[in-house]
Amino acid sequence: MRLESIAAEAAQASAIRDFEREARLWRDALALLPNGSQQYDAVVARVTAANANAKHAPSSGRRTGVIASTGAAIVALLTKGKLLLLGLTKLSTLVSMLAFLGVYWKAWGFKYALAIVAAIYIHEMGHVAAMKSRGLAASAPLFIPGLGAFVGLKDAPMTPAEDARIGLAGPLWGLGAVIAAMITFLATHHPFWRAVAHTTAVINLFNLTPVWQLDGSRGFAALTRTQRWIVITSIALAGGVTREGMLLLVGAVALWRAFEKQLPPRHDWAALAYYVMLVGSLSAFAMIAR
Repeated sequence: MRLESIAAEAAQASAIRDFEREARLWRDALALLPNGSQQYDAVVARVTAANANAKHAPSSGRRTGVIASTGAAIVALLTKGKLLLLGLTKLSTLVSMLAFLGVYWKAWGFKYALAIVAAIYIHEMGHVAAMKSRGLAASAPLFIPGLGAFVGLKDAPMTPAEDARIGLAGPLWGLGAVIAAMITFLATHHPFWRAVAHTTAVINLFNLTPVWQLDGSRGFAALTRTQRWIVITSIALAGGVTREGMLLLVGAVALWRAFEKQLPPRHDWAALAYYVMLVGSLSAFAMIAR
């Protein structure tokens, strides 16, 4: 039986501490099981454990997964330099990035266009980092003038919770870019960096809109109805304090999504915490940088 063969191979991989291969093997097993069954949930737990072991293995040399605090977002940008540079080695990324830069160079000027392209790139590499930390394959970022950029998933996330972590990792790294721009502004007092911080914050707030393929939709999909109303309340509070117009769009779509009939059976408190933190932090920086 194929499932038994995979289990045996995964056990061998675990025995020699090849946790990345173990996680990949258990992911293969998920395709053989009905979603929502006890066996499926048990294999999801094995994948999660294997990924955790891979991160903490002495030979892996990798940091912990998606950053869980506002302050650590900027640290991620400083400690993930190798990953950020790796994305720039892909021809598709470089060509599409240059095309994107060329379009906005004329409208915004070279420096401002370059800064925004860099901020969007950092956002997209947040998704790549989250996928890599879970053993998932992804395409390099591809820029589309007028629309932004995206990263294609070559492997499907196991659960809505995992998909939410991957989706919200983009705005989280985007928050790191906002913090970096604000620190530069405070150090130089040059209004250019304040403008970059504001635009980057608004772009990442827009990405939290829970619709279509935006990051907010992937985060929202993991939330129960009660949790969605908590998000809506946090958006209303943030909007009342910061007067950030983008929150009107985010909140209106979130209100619509709160009445969906198909909802996840379990609360995802981590996804809720990420979402609320990002809404509050990004809208606060957008206000400060106006």
